[in-house]
Amino acid sequence: MSSPIDELLEQLRQFRDERDWAQFHNAKDLALALSIEAAELNEQFLWKTAEQASPDKVREELADVLLYAFQLADKYDWDIAELMREKLARNAERYPADKAKGSATKYDQLS
Repeated sequence: MSSPIDELLEQLRQFRDERDWAQFHNAKDLALALSIEAAELNEQFLWKTAEQASPDKVREELADVLLYAFQLADKYDWDIAELMREKLARNAERYPADKAKGSATKYDQLS
């Protein structure tokens, strides 16, 4: 049985392949596209309060960021759920709740 992530990846591959775009989807260009889309997401907040940003535009740009991030992970054949679980575990080690709670201090500066 496939997961929702697997189904989404299959839709992404089908979309890409129907347009013959795999030739452009190398890791470097996917990373660059991801960065550009992240900048477009940031642009929705530029010179505004968080409340002034359009939720519809933020939603659209966030979707673009996620689509490219998922495609980049797929390019390396990484399991997205496992990738995220591993990072969460690493962050839990770096930012123990008893030291990091309520603090924006970077992990190497926590006491």
